[in-house]
Amino acid sequence: MSENRQCPSSPREMVCIDTYRILDSCRDKDCFEDVRVFLTGYGQELIERGCAVRAKCARIVWSYIDIDPVPFNRGFYQLNIKIYVRITAEVCVSPGNIQEIEGIAVLEKKVILFGSEGNVSIFKSEAGSGCSGFCPGYDKTGCHRTSNLPIAVIETVDPIILSSKVVCTPKIKCCCICEDIPENVCCTVNGDLCDTDGDKLVVTLGLFSIVRIERPAQYLIHATEYCVPEKECVEATDNDPCKLFRSMSFPVSEFCPPSVGTLGHSHPCSADNGKCSCKG
Repeated sequence: MSENRQCPSSPREMVCIDTYRILDSCRDKDCFEDVRVFLTGYGQELIERGCAVRAKCARIVWSYIDIDPVPFNRGFYQLNIKIYVRITAEVCVSPGNIQEIEGIAVLEKKVILFGSEGNVSIFKSEAGSGCSGFCPGYDKTGCHRTSNLPIAVIETVDPIILSSKVVCTPKIKCCCICEDIPENVCCTVNGDLCDTDGDKLVVTLGLFSIVRIERPAQYLIHATEYCVPEKECVEATDNDPCKLFRSMSFPVSEFCPPSVGTLGHSHPCSADNGKCSCKG
């Protein structure tokens, strides 16, 4: 039962809110084959003298989205998305000697979505922007102006590593060079990234993502004043950690493996009209 109940003395009223309206969205299941991993100098040295390499972990560290109107298609925009992934791999330098290396892989995808049209200029005062009335920061036109392009959003989970290998081809298809990787992405690995003509580590990644395009909008909704919750906060104390642990609910669901129906898969016998049988 929820503890955040409506206050009996607070009547419902009409209020205006400023939020973002989703105009278009899509989901994708992409497979990026043989993507080059830009390694550090230490990592590059190891793969050139190692006997085996295995990528074991992939983490998204940053993403950049560029929006361009689609010519002759009013209201549609092309989203150019770059996703920067930190790859952690293991190199077998000699029997029993495994070294861990890091690098950055860059994934690129393009999506066309409907974002409507906007003809207004939006001006906002943002806290923490470093500007004030005493010494404001203006652009060349003398004002703070934002474009009327829509806002693009991508939601994704960390990629799945499908394969990895070392190749010695002189050039690999890649959407950027080492110098194009932003500094804040390079700082996520231990060491400086390098771009050499030697052996190269490539990976194949599977990525699930949801992309949407939004614009600011105002809506009139029914609202009720927020009521102070009755539930009190539980504070973790160092004096008796076991007492806090005993107050936690037992995770029964973690010990109950899901059935075929729960996972949404059909039983193999159902496709065979019940002709298959289990043999003990």
